[in-house]
Amino acid sequence: MQLTGLRVSGLAKSFAGVPALREVSLDFPAGMVTALMGENGAGKSTLIRILGGDHIPDAGSIELDGAALELTTPADARAAGIRVIGQEPEIVPHVSVAENVYLGSLPRRAGRMLDRTALRTRMRADLTRLGFDRDLDPDMLGSKLTAAQRQMVEIMRALTTDAKVIAFDEPTSSLSEHETESLFALIGRLRERGLAVIYVSHRMREIFQVADRVAVLRDGALVGVRDTGDTDDQEIVRMMVGRDLSAMFARKRAERGRVLLEVDAVTTDDVRDVSLTVHAGEVVALAGLVGAGRSELAGALFGDLPIRSGEVRVDGQRVRLRQPRDAVRAGMGYAPEERKAQALLLQRGVRDNITLAVLDRLRRWRFVRRGAEQQLAAEYVEALRIRTPSLDQEVRKLSGGNQQKVVLARWLARKPKVLILDEPTRGVDVGAKAEIYHIIEDLAETGVAVLVISSELPEVLGLADRIVVMQQGRVTGELDRAEAGEEAILALAMASDLTATS
Repeated sequence: MQLTGLRVSGLAKSFAGVPALREVSLDFPAGMVTALMGENGAGKSTLIRILGGDHIPDAGSIELDGAALELTTPADARAAGIRVIGQEPEIVPHVSVAENVYLGSLPRRAGRMLDRTALRTRMRADLTRLGFDRDLDPDMLGSKLTAAQRQMVEIMRALTTDAKVIAFDEPTSSLSEHETESLFALIGRLRERGLAVIYVSHRMREIFQVADRVAVLRDGALVGVRDTGDTDDQEIVRMMVGRDLSAMFARKRAERGRVLLEVDAVTTDDVRDVSLTVHAGEVVALAGLVGAGRSELAGALFGDLPIRSGEVRVDGQRVRLRQPRDAVRAGMGYAPEERKAQALLLQRGVRDNITLAVLDRLRRWRFVRRGAEQQLAAEYVEALRIRTPSLDQEVRKLSGGNQQKVVLARWLARKPKVLILDEPTRGVDVGAKAEIYHIIEDLAETGVAVLVISSELPEVLGLADRIVVMQQGRVTGELDRAEAGEEAILALAMASDLTATS
């Protein structure tokens, strides 16, 4: 039978009377990569969960290669050949990578004993076939895997079965540049093998690099489908949010004030002799490639990593950064890249997460004034437009953009002089990005010194007044907004590599 791919017709789904999908009809052709784009709440996750058997649609039908499917459980989806690679891979911590990949189909000998020799042979063959042989050790325990490696194990688990449709949900959010290139090469091979590939991402550049076509959802409805060769990011953004990309960076540059952050010849285990300044009302971006040392510098400036030599001054006063508490007392705030692991109490509510850094100001004697705490959290939920059903909603249940706004609200409540933001829009949709950009702009206008780390060059160029570029733990150059461009930034980010090859 000729493979035609996956088709959904008239899919509708509501939760508590609120429509999440509105009669969506869409094809995912075999041998093609279809990107699924839209803001958080647009219906992407609902559609993916229906295809994965986690949700049962209220109306509509699903066909695979012309045959009708009834997907009432995840087992139904797997049996039909549909696999969803989620953002949070399910890894068994106390067994090896190979055992994690082949759970449910482990080779046995003597009826019950695990055949480890056969398992390693099979695993190494699949690693080579799928292009992950440089990235995964078959014998490594699941508990030792990095976020990127956990993602790759989940991908391998899907690809070693007889899959016909594979949906990737933000697969590169934890991957390095090399790992991302390996994934894209793998997706290309899946396309050649005739699989229907669904690719969900907020990263516009990735979409045009990996996808054949883009389907855009907004408010639960299908807005349209475009071939990637016949459209551009401006049109896709207009379809998603109803406005141009250029409107996201419309900040009036604030008048630069006194120096609030001064880093003088700072050296740590990861960075060497780094000096930079950030003025009041200024946004300075740290740019560079993976491994440049930007996040390590940020951690050191906030007292998370030890500084071996050099000085840090906040508003002219030298700060001894032995722990994060020292940075907070000096007037600094820090939103790390890994917000779930490093910044948020995922099982606690929105209120508790927002007020975490200001409990000392909310206490009377030893007791927190609950009314004042409630009022403060409510003010920032409204000001930052954090979408949550209540202040008690567990933060883990919020979208990535709203989680990031909770982290920002925490530091805004503290009223910092200096705010360090490491990849502030990672895993955030276009609409939420625009809101976060406006928050950063508002902070600068009120006189906060903002240091932003970003791997997205359009974001760096759109936000920053000045750009400091790092490579291999050192500053290789600084660019004013007027002279900055992608080529100039990349030339500085690869400075020593270019020198070595010249």
